Amino acid sequence: MQKIVFLDRATLAPQIRLSRPEFEHEFVEYEHTLPEQIAARLADATIVITNKVPLTADVIAQLPSLKLVAVAATGTDCVDKAACEQHGVRVSNIRGYAVNTVPEHTFALMLALRRNLVAYRDDVLNGEWQKSGQFCFFNHAIHDLGGMTLGIIGEGVLGQRVAEIAKAFGMRPLFAAHKGRDGLGPLYTPWDEVLATSDIITIHSPLTPQTRGMLATPEFRKMKRKPLIINTARGGLVDEEALVRALDEGLISGIGFDVLSGEPPAADNPLMRIAGRPNVIVTPHVAWASDEAQQSLADQLMGNIERFVRGEPANLVV
Repeated sequence: MQKIVFLDRATLAPQIRLSRPEFEHEFVEYEHTLPEQIAARLADATIVITNKVPLTADVIAQLPSLKLVAVAATGTDCVDKAACEQHGVRVSNIRGYAVNTVPEHTFALMLALRRNLVAYRDDVLNGEWQKSGQFCFFNHAIHDLGGMTLGIIGEGVLGQRVAEIAKAFGMRPLFAAHKGRDGLGPLYTPWDEVLATSDIITIHSPLTPQTRGMLATPEFRKMKRKPLIINTARGGLVDEEALVRALDEGLISGIGFDVLSGEPPAADNPLMRIAGRPNVIVTPHVAWASDEAQQSLADQLMGNIERFVRGEPANLVV
């Protein structure tokens, strides 16, 4: 009999349905799991579901019954994949579920910042409309998306969908060549050119040793058009201290981040220190989390487990 343990069920909304597999099994779920609880909770598990609970090499070595790590997300940086391969443990992930929710959140951030929606909402709440004495007022600049150049870092499914939506807005999307690489083909615009010519830069890359901190002070100093920086991918892709300095120095015009280097962030996280500014929007890693997307994720997650047990594994990373 298979024993399935979900370590962090609370990372999916309570209204999301998790179907139960048809094969004989025991299903145990925990709302949250602390690092010191992981090994004990997985002592006799054959399948573990995790969204963000880390599975380190040390933990994996203590789990002789484990056969599958079913990650309830696309990113698998929470799992030591080399250790899984060494111990014969397969790893699966979720793919394609966020093709609407993440791009829509990306554009929500762009629109809110370009049109100063947060600042105008605050003005209305503070009585500025009444003080103006007329039908409208102009406390903050408003800019269109149409005609803007959008630099897209990451050319996968999400980056491609963002480019499609950008064209519908009348924007000019550019896919940035991978940092430090040339000759990638006609899809790509050179990295430095994207930095120099974009009015908005949006990130849709995985977090790897090669991409960690790929936007930092040298990159911000190349941004001639003082762009908005949008990140709905992973927090570690951007040097947050350098990002805040770039905003303070006028190298960029605004920040829309759904992801931070630590989640939840510490009180002294650089972005939390400036989160109240009208040209800064920080959302709590919810770009992926429309009800529709979460249900699609949950269905695919349980499908991955069903197929693995049938001997037809899908979406394997290891």
